[in-house]
Amino acid sequence: MHPDSTPEISATEAVALLDGDEAVLLDVREQHEWDAGHAPQARHLAMSELAGRVAEVPTDITVICVCHVGGRSAAVSEALTRAGFDAVNLSGGMAAWEAAGLPVVDDVGGPGVVI
Repeated sequence: MHPDSTPEISATEAVALLDGDEAVLLDVREQHEWDAGHAPQARHLAMSELAGRVAEVPTDITVICVCHVGGRSAAVSEALTRAGFDAVNLSGGMAAWEAAGLPVVDDVGGPGVVI
């Protein structure tokens, strides 16, 4: 990890924080990716919309950013950290989440797929 980069956590570490109400999961993928499959407890805020909607990002809790494999969410995590947020990147993204056997739901709450 580059010394200036945002910390990363694993999917299982993320679940522990989420289950303890110590963090929120912010899915920064595009709408069609979210609709196909996302973590049930995630909030959606596409990276492409972040600049205009940053006020929606919680300031009083750790923000775990997630995308498909971790690239976009790393960039968002770093931007949020520079802006004063407590943000971390979910290493490996939704691909790692799914590989860990964690639940994925579609836009209506049924079984989802990570695309």
